[in-house]
Amino acid sequence: MLFNSYIFVFLFFPLALAGYYTLNHFHLYRASSIFLTGMSLWFYGYFNPSYLLIICGSIAVNYLISQMMIRSGQEYLRRFSLILGICGNVAVIFYFKYFNFFLENVNSVFGKSFELRNIVLPLGISFFTFQQISYLVDSYRGETKGYSFDEYALFVSFFPQLIAGPIVLHNEMIPQFRQKEKRRFIPKNFSKGMYIFSLGLFKKVIIADTFGKAVSYGFGTIDTLSSMEALITSLSYTFQLYFDFSGYCDMAIGIGHMFNIELPQNFNSPYKSASITEFWDRWHMSLTRFLKTYIYIPLGGNRKGKIRTYINIMVVYLVSGIWHGANWTFILWGVLHGFLSCLNRLFHKSWEKLGNITQWALTFLTVNILWVFFRADNIQSAIAFIKQMFTLSSFKIHKDFYQCFNLPEFKFFEKQIPFLNYLPAKITGFHLWLFIFGAFFIVLNFRNSREIEFQPNIRTSLTTIIFTVWSVMSFAGISTFLYFNF
Repeated sequence: MLFNSYIFVFLFFPLALAGYYTLNHFHLYRASSIFLTGMSLWFYGYFNPSYLLIICGSIAVNYLISQMMIRSGQEYLRRFSLILGICGNVAVIFYFKYFNFFLENVNSVFGKSFELRNIVLPLGISFFTFQQISYLVDSYRGETKGYSFDEYALFVSFFPQLIAGPIVLHNEMIPQFRQKEKRRFIPKNFSKGMYIFSLGLFKKVIIADTFGKAVSYGFGTIDTLSSMEALITSLSYTFQLYFDFSGYCDMAIGIGHMFNIELPQNFNSPYKSASITEFWDRWHMSLTRFLKTYIYIPLGGNRKGKIRTYINIMVVYLVSGIWHGANWTFILWGVLHGFLSCLNRLFHKSWEKLGNITQWALTFLTVNILWVFFRADNIQSAIAFIKQMFTLSSFKIHKDFYQCFNLPEFKFFEKQIPFLNYLPAKITGFHLWLFIFGAFFIVLNFRNSREIEFQPNIRTSLTTIIFTVWSVMSFAGISTFLYFNF
């Protein structure tokens, strides 16, 4: 199920809220948790009920393994259970996400003809599997004692963060579910949640999906793109990713507030970054935290000399690239980010001398170019696209490309209110430039949802209403979140 859909806004979410708070009102706390788990499973299995077998099986097996570690008095049994659990989770991800990719490469390298399987990738499998791996490691450390199965099931399946993160930890979520004071309806939390949710919905439906039209046009016609169109397409994808992921994070945080649950921050204005290292401290923060806590530090971190530190950094970014998808483009994207992070660490003092504006410009340009590898179908297409950007062969922009940004809402109001049509009539591609420069202004100047000092007043109320209504009216062009693919 999607946050940006009629069934979620008008049926699922009202039912989830009403059932949860009604049961809590009568002090049926465990029943309310089980109810919320059931609603979360409905949310997950809406598109394909067979997904429920995977997630329910994963929850049951991982909880059983964690209990084996907690109750076992033998260290070798605990260690064996941990290795078994991690390997089992990795095997599940490998089968659903990478098995066909593995066969394709075996066929290509060794001249074999293994038949590819028709495997449907379950939504969000990388997210809830990583979440459970972290839980197993913490169980091995003795940090998860006293959690019941229904608490664990809700921790894994809680629908705001189930599909695209953040990758949460047990000590961030389960203690909140246990707090009885958070089980009652709190008007200020609810209104703040509605406000943040409306911001996220607007980012996704109106901004990200509009940029997405230009991205589809550009990457679908690489051979005929002018240099200007290639540049605008790359910027469009850079902003599509930003507003799509930021929008999801805001909606998840907003929904959490409406349930009086605070989700950890997962997105912190990453395009304000002045280095690749800072970018990864701000982009997909929960994934960065997971990779640092459960891979980088166990490998030795920066405690075993410079060479080992750089190797560990490269391993982490390689894992990040592989995690994002079964394609050499993702692997190369991760390796390049790792290489640049190593360079940033190696030449840190020289980099600091460049000044903030130069640091920001070089970082943004680098991130923008590397996103091309992230989006392209293959490495050859990515290289061809980047060549189109830098050949400076033509600055022409086709009318069809301009039209990607001319929303029906703009056409309607410009027709009804003539003076609104003055600039669009005078400036070719006005709406394109409005989106490009508007996006730059927003990502560099606006506060993120964690920095907002919310006050329930007329301004925030009008913003919530306008953004929600405008977004809901645009649901006809529903699209999934980009990170659902990962």
